[in-house]
Amino acid sequence: MHRSVATTFESALTDRLTAGLAGVDADLARRYPGDPGTRQPVHTVYVPADAFAADTVRTWGERALAALDAHAPDAGALAAALGLPDESAVAVHDRVRAKLAHEPVEDLRIDFEDGYGRRSDAEEDEAAARAAELVAAAVADGSAPPFVGIRAKSMEAAVRDRGVRTLDVFLTGLVTAGGGAGLPAGLVLTLPKVTYAEQVTAMAELAGEFEKAHGLEAGRIRFEVQIETTQVILGADGRATVARLVDAGEGRVSALHYGTFDYSAACGVAPAHQAPDHPAADHAKAVMQVAVAGTGVRLSDGSTNVLPVGTSAQVRAAWRHHYALVRRSLTRAYYQGWDMHPAHLPTRYAAVYGFCREGLATAASRLLAYTGGGGAGAGSGVLDEPATARALAGYLLRGVDCGAVDAAEVARLTGLTRGELEGVAGRVPISGG
Repeated sequence: MHRSVATTFESALTDRLTAGLAGVDADLARRYPGDPGTRQPVHTVYVPADAFAADTVRTWGERALAALDAHAPDAGALAAALGLPDESAVAVHDRVRAKLAHEPVEDLRIDFEDGYGRRSDAEEDEAAARAAELVAAAVADGSAPPFVGIRAKSMEAAVRDRGVRTLDVFLTGLVTAGGGAGLPAGLVLTLPKVTYAEQVTAMAELAGEFEKAHGLEAGRIRFEVQIETTQVILGADGRATVARLVDAGEGRVSALHYGTFDYSAACGVAPAHQAPDHPAADHAKAVMQVAVAGTGVRLSDGSTNVLPVGTSAQVRAAWRHHYALVRRSLTRAYYQGWDMHPAHLPTRYAAVYGFCREGLATAASRLLAYTGGGGAGAGSGVLDEPATARALAGYLLRGVDCGAVDAAEVARLTGLTRGELEGVAGRVPISGG
């Protein structure tokens, strides 16, 4: 028997309020769709276009393994080199070794911008066409990393023509490769040195024109924007302008990548102090983070230019530096970064795997309690709310996606299938890639 309760408002009031808020409801749904429901790579490997070859990914893996074997051949040596907890060192070392052997690179960016420089048109045309052929062949034979693409020159006036042409040559080569097999699912394009939102609009228009010319689904081509100029963080009118880039891309912007050195230099930071943990970098990334929260646009940190080369002592010192930077980024929710050298890969994965595994049991226990596996807060000692539950599920999914933890481990600890985890995480797949 249901109790009868007294009310004051008529249903017509709610209807009227709903009609008045219809525009807001639609705007919220459009601007803040939530997690895109796709895997995010833990890093982007940056290779100049003239150095890119068919065996680049394999070679990077081999060189990374050689560095690991030379300077941290076992779990104890890795723990000593990086300060890993003994209890996680064995699992981390074994998984890093396996990762380097089977999927050393998650995201490869073939660079036609700063890492490539200015060349003759004929030379860059040839390099772009060659890159397309090599990427298409790698996708066809299964040797391509999960994500791959190019960084062309920017939309700045001095290099715009060349940047557009390189994108055209590369995309046309890809879409016509193998008798018109189409664009790879993991295709990623990067637009550097954006200063005004209109440059993002231009990139979106370029993508749309290419889609129409080749009969592709509208929105198929998406791209990342590199944050390398101060003007996209704080505009001339004093407004935080980075959020405008997402709108300007009309649904095509997939990520914002922080450009450590260009941005630092623009702020007047001395070269010796240009690093991802500089206060100027922290400010820019905090603005980026708030601007894209809930939009489905991902964030990536930048890179370090301290390379793990030289003597064993020098390599280990560079490893500790890189490991600390990656761990710092992870705790600040920047789950991706750029790697510049094969010997960065061992510490990239050691940092990511350690981060994911050290919190596995606690996160799983809290999620188990939240989903009713023993009552609210039972076992975990924490009473979590829906937003935190989404974050817990997302944390576990990131670990599975990159190989830090096994799906079976997570299922055993949480009682949840992959699909159920994605449901708790609020992952909603998006169209167009």
